[in-house]
Amino acid sequence: MGERVCGYCQRSFQPSKFQPAQAACSDPVCQRRRRNDYHRRKVAGDPVYRQGCLESAQQWRAEHPDYWTQLLERKPARAERNRQQQQQRDERRRQRRLANNNSAPNLANNNPAMPQVIESKALKLGVALILDITSSCCANSHPEWAKC
Repeated sequence: MGERVCGYCQRSFQPSKFQPAQAACSDPVCQRRRRNDYHRRKVAGDPVYRQGCLESAQQWRAEHPDYWTQLLERKPARAERNRQQQQQRDERRRQRRLANNNSAPNLANNNPAMPQVIESKALKLGVALILDITSSCCANSHPEWAKC
């Protein structure tokens, strides 16, 4: 058997005589990637396998209901980090909703004054620009907004 090139690290390797179709070298990183790729393909293509994975996770969670509570009590730094990351995710979600809010452009079309397009925090997060309708534009567009 000749040498092959690993599909993950691109290094050459000698395939096992027991696995002549071996496509990944024996490096643990490459083997982990190979197993993950197989699992992803199997979950995507086999509904029975996918259901088995779901049921397995559900069964484990049912058998260990206090796992997350106990883990976060044992590791308060992890709990705080998780809390901060969740707040960041919530903020990004809120910014995306603002950026994708299509009611502002509709209001602008009803008003002869064009809204001023500005860069916002949403742009820094990789979200589209949002429209800033000035208070005078708001006051002219809708009677409720005259209070702005």
